Parts: sequence; structure tokens; C-alpha cells
Amino acid sequence: MAKLTAAGVRNAKPGRHYDEHGLCLVVKPSGARSWVQRLTIRGRRRDLGLGGFPLVTLAEARATALENRRLARAGGDPIALRNAGAAPTFREAVDRVIAIHEPNWKDGGKSAKQWRSQMRDYALPKLGRLRVDEITPADVMRVLLPIWTTKRETARKLRARIGMCMKWAVAEGWRSDNPAGDAIGAALPRNGAHKRHQKALPHRDVAGAIAKVRASNATTAARLAFEFLVLTACRSGEVRGARWSEIDLDEALWTIPGERTKTGREHRVPLSNRALAILDEAAGIADGSGRVFPSPTGRALSDSTLSKLVRELGIEAVPHGFRSSFRDWCGEATSAPREVAEAALGHAVGNVVEAAYARSDLFDKRRDLMQRWARYLNPTAAPVVPLRVDGTDASA
Repeated sequence: MAKLTAAGVRNAKPGRHYDEHGLCLVVKPSGARSWVQRLTIRGRRRDLGLGGFPLVTLAEARATALENRRLARAGGDPIALRNAGAAPTFREAVDRVIAIHEPNWKDGGKSAKQWRSQMRDYALPKLGRLRVDEITPADVMRVLLPIWTTKRETARKLRARIGMCMKWAVAEGWRSDNPAGDAIGAALPRNGAHKRHQKALPHRDVAGAIAKVRASNATTAARLAFEFLVLTACRSGEVRGARWSEIDLDEALWTIPGERTKTGREHRVPLSNRALAILDEAAGIADGSGRVFPSPTGRALSDSTLSKLVRELGIEAVPHGFRSSFRDWCGEATSAPREVAEAALGHAVGNVVEAAYARSDLFDKRRDLMQRWARYLNPTAAPVVPLRVDGTDASA
């Protein structure tokens, strides 16, 4: 194959023009010229951009191509060598880590928003422009120390999030350690932070909370969603996003698909008589959106709807806390086995080995447990015949 010449490079027509050692001149229809080298690096065919002509001359491109080929034949990686020292900044790492994890965050963008605001307020002013391979434990200390004892929970989360970005950098080969990990564990003062649990009511007070909500001026959807949340012991997002297509009235069953659960696994929820009565009322506000508890706009109720409702009514709990109330009732007022109570909450039971053998979701036992919970909350309620969404008798 004839080698390229300086004159040939200047006058080459659009297309690919080959030289030695895999070097190729690429000429675009616009006339722009660039150098590309094709090499086999550790068994893989790779293309390396070597720059544009005339900034990179034919002689310079040949010299670089020869050096790259020698390195590749010796088992090296010219691409990794070229990228050395070109690690992304911490700001870029934050964006990439959020992009990786955001599809798995099932909170409507809330986690991504918290990540960005916390990084903007505390980490990026000091770390944002630094490359991830430059950041030291001392740099992380300068971020955390000002808030370590005054904003304990914020500092704890911030350290974990910086650590996630650094672990990403380790996985990408930009560095070999996590400067937000054990390296600063001994240097940071003990802040005495304790895990704060979600505010919850004693189980004996839950019926009173339901009565308050029923008598409130909240929208029908909000009132029904709240009681349904308590009766099913499900998470707020699962209830607010419930769709009629997930409900089987004939089987008294609500199947939450894996993409809407925190665990990523499908969760079958047995519906008590009172839960079915709630659905009977909800059928009367169906708006064609397919949502069981639609907002006035037809969308799912917002994250703050139920939280604001209980707060304004003076109920000393948050929506998630009613799961704790249910769990306490299971342990204190029933003889339900632990695994049944945990399965009712959609929790994984036991370790990995136990889970591999415990394939049953204990549905029949959970159905009895949820019926007893409903009777505990409303002992005088009479069974009802629920209606389908179209208003017909579900038992027909």
C-alpha cells in the first residue's frame, strides 16, 4: 500500500486514505481532515483519534501511530495512557452518579433534587473544580467539619454521597481509594447522631386518626387514600400511585408491580372488607385516568398531600409511620409470626440463604392478618359488597 505524502494529504478527496501502522486520514465532504488510527488493543479493535490536519502534520501523526502500535504490541493500552491525568471533575462525577442512579429512584425526582441541592450548598464550592483523582481526605474534611456537629443528619448524608462519587471514580479507574471513607472516620469528631425514626402513633390511637381524617374537609381522594394506606400498611407512593388495573376486586387483591415498590419486587396485598369499602367509594370519583385516588388534575396525589393532611389535623405522625403502628400492633396484640408481619410490609425476610428457600409470600396468612387489623381499627364496620369501577356489583 502506497504511503501518504504531504501533498497527497493536502489534496486528498473526501474519504479514508490509509498510511502505515493503522494510520488513516479521514477527509469529510466539507474538506476537514483528521487523523485516526485503528489498533488491536488487548484483543479488541479500537479507533484512536490523533488530531486534525494541519495542526497535526503527517510526520507527527506517523510518529504517534508508531509509538501507539509498539505499546499495544507490548500489551499496553494507548487509550488509557492518553486519558491518564484527564479525570473528570468532582462536579462532572456528581452529574454522572446521579444519572446512573436516578432511573432506580422511585420518588418522582425527589432524591435527585436533594442530591443536587446538597452538593450545590456544601460540596461543590470546595470540590467542584477538582479532578476526582486530586481529592484528598483533607479536602473532604474541609467540606464536612463546618456542619459535622451542627447539621448532623445533613453531614452524614453528604459524606455518604461524596463517598458514592468517589467509589464511582474508583470503579472507573480514576483513583484507587475513597477519601470519604475510613480514611476520615477517625479524624472526624463523634457527632452523636442517632437514626431518627419516622413519627408514628401507638397502634391504639390509629383509629382516632382515621376518624379525624374522615371528618376533615380534605378532598375525597385524600381521605380515602389515607385510610387505604393505613389499612394496607403500604408506602405512601404505592398508594398514591395505585391504578385500577392493579386491583382485582373478585379476588380482593391489589398487586403492586415491581417498578413501583421500594424493593423492586412485585408485592401482593390482600384487601380486607374495609379496604374494599374504600375502593367502593373510590369508584365514585373515578375520572377516567385509571388512578384509584386521582388528584383534581387527574394526576397522582402529590407527595405532600397526605403529609400536609395529618400535620394540619394535629396528628402526631407521618404517613409512613402508620406502617410502624401496624408492625407494633402485630407484635403486641397478635400472635402473628414475625415473617408474616414482615411480609405484610413488603419486607424481605431473613438473609439471602433464607430468602432463597422461602419462596412463599404467606398470602393466606397475611389475608387473615389484614382482616384482623381492619376489625381492630373499625370493629363495628359491616361487610360491604364492593362495586367495580364501572359501578356494577363485583360479586355478580
